[in-house]
Amino acid sequence: MTKIKVLVVDDSAFNRVSIGKMLENIPEVEIIGYAADGEIGLRKVLELKPDLVTLDLEMPKMGGFSMLRLVMQSCPVPVLVISSRSSEGDVFKALELGAIDFVAKPSRPISSQFYSIKEDLERKIIDFARCGPAQFRLRRTLHAGPSSVVSKRSFVEETRPVKPLKPLAVVIGSSTGGPPALHQFFADFTSPPNLSFAVAQHMPPGFTRSFADRLNDHSVFKVTEATNGDCMLPGHVYICPGGRNMLLRRINGEVKIQIVTPENGQIYTPSVDVLFHSAAKAYGAELIGMILTGMGNDGASGTRSIKEVGGQVIAEAEESCVVYGMPKEAVATGCVSQIVPLSGLREGIQRRSE
Repeated sequence: MTKIKVLVVDDSAFNRVSIGKMLENIPEVEIIGYAADGEIGLRKVLELKPDLVTLDLEMPKMGGFSMLRLVMQSCPVPVLVISSRSSEGDVFKALELGAIDFVAKPSRPISSQFYSIKEDLERKIIDFARCGPAQFRLRRTLHAGPSSVVSKRSFVEETRPVKPLKPLAVVIGSSTGGPPALHQFFADFTSPPNLSFAVAQHMPPGFTRSFADRLNDHSVFKVTEATNGDCMLPGHVYICPGGRNMLLRRINGEVKIQIVTPENGQIYTPSVDVLFHSAAKAYGAELIGMILTGMGNDGASGTRSIKEVGGQVIAEAEESCVVYGMPKEAVATGCVSQIVPLSGLREGIQRRSE
């Protein structure tokens, strides 16, 4: 078994030791070095040529952002940010600069709570190892686009009939590389189409509201973190809260959002499959599904559901994905209508909505 070589960069000795202990128990991993600041980290990236770097953002001398920029310019390598939950803005900035994903660590610098990241860290490292470092495309150019009380009564849920209809909604699933891809997709629109959008982006609790605010500030859409009872409205984008699942329910002619707790044992949250299955039932043939960049197979089962009710599914092309995992699994179902690079997704959606 070929192991992935990991370099750990963090100014805290406690964190370096803790991360090392977590990673050394993963059979697929070989830790090849540690660095206490960005200068040492950059030098070790050049010397050791790791397959993956775990990176703290706040460090003396050269900080995480400077190191990340220089790594991406000179010797691109997958970077997994391990950053405090109190630094949402910094995390999204790092993703825009080229980091592939992040793990949220507790705010207290030296605490037994640090080991609470173990499960999330191990899962992402194992997924990375299984996918293979060569599958990652470390490029993502962002550009800014134009800036820009619901009833909660219970009714009998309705199912949309199966017949070819003009789409009313788009449901989107994404994971690794997803935040920058979503940023670019929504920023590409100069005017919002007459469609509602719901997004399941794999993300932990505490980050999705900030993410929604960033998308809202750089697009023509009204982007919000979804809440129970929200109505799916045209020109609106609803981001599923981190660590939860989002269901779409058709009730008395309206499609409303329900936020639920994931079932025990669910690997990926928010779940793309859960969103897609419920959306297929709510919208039938009036639905478009989109699978963007990400590791794993979340969304493949949901892709079948959308196809079965007469809807369409678009998968991001391999050429623009940070990692062609989720789109590849969706395409393998035989239920994807079209494969389109990120730069062409806006046009494809707008054309279908006219």
